[in-house]
Amino acid sequence: MHISRRGVLVGAAVGGGLLVAWTLRPRSFPTPLEAGNGEYAFDAWLKIATDGVVTVAVPQLEMGQGVSTLLPQIVAVELGADWRQVAVEPAPPSGAYANVPLAAKWSALWAPALSGSIDDSTDILATRYAQLSRFSATADGTALAAYERPCRLAAASARAVLTAEAAERWGVPIEECQARSGFITHDGKEARFAELVEGAAAREAPSPPPLKPEYAYETPIPGQADAPTDYPRLDLPSKVDGTHLFAGDVRLPDMVYAAIKHGPLEKAELVEFDSSAVAGNDRVVGVVEGKRWLAAVATDWWSADQAVEAMKPRFDVQGLANSDSVPELLQEAARSGKAYRIARRGDNDDALGEPDIARRYSIAPAVHAPLETATATARYADGRLELWIASQAPERAREAAAKAIGLSIEDVILYPMPAGGSFDRRLEHDHAIEVALIAKEISKDQPRPVQLVWSRWQEQLAGIPRTPAAALVWAKLRDGGNGFIEGLSFRIATPPTALESGQRLFENKTRWAARNAVSGKADAMAVEGAMPPYGIADVAVDHVPTQISHSTARMRGNAHGYTAFFVESFIDETAAMFGREPLSYRIEMLGQDVRLVSCLQRAARLAEWDGGRDQSGQGLACHKMTFGDAEGRIACIATAKRDEGGVRVSKISAAVDIGRIVNLDIARQQIEGGLIFGLSLALGSATSYNGGLPTNQRLAQLDLPILANSPEIAVDFIDSEQDPFDPGELGAAVCAPAIANALFSATGLRFRRLPLFSEGF
Repeated sequence: MHISRRGVLVGAAVGGGLLVAWTLRPRSFPTPLEAGNGEYAFDAWLKIATDGVVTVAVPQLEMGQGVSTLLPQIVAVELGADWRQVAVEPAPPSGAYANVPLAAKWSALWAPALSGSIDDSTDILATRYAQLSRFSATADGTALAAYERPCRLAAASARAVLTAEAAERWGVPIEECQARSGFITHDGKEARFAELVEGAAAREAPSPPPLKPEYAYETPIPGQADAPTDYPRLDLPSKVDGTHLFAGDVRLPDMVYAAIKHGPLEKAELVEFDSSAVAGNDRVVGVVEGKRWLAAVATDWWSADQAVEAMKPRFDVQGLANSDSVPELLQEAARSGKAYRIARRGDNDDALGEPDIARRYSIAPAVHAPLETATATARYADGRLELWIASQAPERAREAAAKAIGLSIEDVILYPMPAGGSFDRRLEHDHAIEVALIAKEISKDQPRPVQLVWSRWQEQLAGIPRTPAAALVWAKLRDGGNGFIEGLSFRIATPPTALESGQRLFENKTRWAARNAVSGKADAMAVEGAMPPYGIADVAVDHVPTQISHSTARMRGNAHGYTAFFVESFIDETAAMFGREPLSYRIEMLGQDVRLVSCLQRAARLAEWDGGRDQSGQGLACHKMTFGDAEGRIACIATAKRDEGGVRVSKISAAVDIGRIVNLDIARQQIEGGLIFGLSLALGSATSYNGGLPTNQRLAQLDLPILANSPEIAVDFIDSEQDPFDPGELGAAVCAPAIANALFSATGLRFRRLPLFSEGF
């Protein structure tokens, strides 16, 4: 029996025998930041150097969302630093950077036995698990929820000792000194952080440190999309001039390159290849056989890729992924499969009975298609492995690599790298396992680093798509003929994707083992977002877990990416049936949510909404997301038409309420990027599977938006002092239904499948 530390902790918690000792034991962690010459570390979050540079640790994966600016901004504001002297350092895995809110939300994934008993980020079990397992995953927009307060506390501690050092030198009360722009000041006197840091580092910080009364906050100005920010992105200059280093940019002395060829999905075993095809090729330095893949290693990647193709590997396959029958399977499951009640509002069963309106909707599998394919570099020598990789869950990747080559986790060093896009693709760590195996094998005679890069075809083949889904939605209407909904029911058939992903992430199971482990289990996260924001008295959301022929994974927006499509398409259809204007119809049912009503009204003004009638080509959708006490709301109006080239979306207008905005520029980028990502899900990004192979093999086959056909985008934010909500997934969820509703306005045709115009689904 395999016994893991996680298993012992969870078992102890369930049994109660060790629970008190485990939860009450003090937790302290060595400072993960290494101070260089002239640098002094303050807590786990920042260093200050004698030249005045403030370096902030960032434990989250930078994959374009701006976290490497957001957390340093919080530190700079609390510390009183000069933004021009702020730098960033990727933080290694450590219990000091525990993502407790995400651990609490994902408790059903790492502690199924405790499912339902861990309900918020203050839970002691979630805290201890996240700390001891060094869980710092980047997902679900948790950067602010997890790290804003620790960053502020660390910065406040540093500010306190810097102020104390200056006050003692000047012989003045600490309370009369201020920190701003990298100086401590008092009545005309000023001292740079650089002058004070050595003495300040020797002082004991007050506990608790004195936090400033104001948070990091930027006020949105309606219509001022190009307003300058005081905190421009720290990674922008290097990304513009090309010097920013991603995982694929790692270069080490004597490095060699690996290309790989995987077997068809789902369960394939390598049985044969022609090694003589590369005999005598002086560029090829080795061939590595995996159980389900073959890799060639050469002095350059192109030679390695040509070599692995030349060897023509053959695979014995079982359970080939085929999607021909998946749409019908999901539709039948939605109609009559065993369902589990996930959420319920109200208690009037009659309102959920015989429907007045019923509709079916379908979602095809969507692929992530990140710009940077799976890439990792490894160096194996003297029983230790060094790993350069972009990972959303670095400690899980580190554990998986260690297990693959029989090392203890302490013998694996992971250097976190930024990712060229992810969309949750880098929660998977299959390439970390592969590069570890390749590096160990290739270093038997001569230790050397090796970089593994998947080709675009291998990214398509071995990547795991977002789950397909089917929904049956029906409503009971109030008497009177105005279309007001009194009861609403959702039966959503889809694999238990979150649980399946959790088995791979936390248990390191193979794809088919993960699917089998959760087969038939209800998954609340698979239907997240289906509970509508409207004031409908009786609502039921049911999950029908359905097993299909291939694995499924998380994607930007996750379940919201299809549940928002179900909800907003159905609401729009109901409004049209009764001749109701879509905006006023929604507002009528949103009396209890004035914040979302404000978003709808602001979006209507921004888009010059004309009611969406008379083939105007305007379509409306809105959505609400919640994480803990934070709530995000968005209303979107798309202008679209169908022409000889397919669908043309000319403009997208969105009004957004994400509470307190830390960095307005980054928030706008996230909404705009989410809307473009949602546009890709509406018009493309999908694939089907035939004989274990995806039918779409290249980016050009995915119908992704390009600059030439990207719409004009207008975004306004609503000023709010509520808890901040991450904006990264709002646009991805709301865009597709807005476009579908716009096409109904333009053509009179109702589209109930994603991507639009897709066949089979």
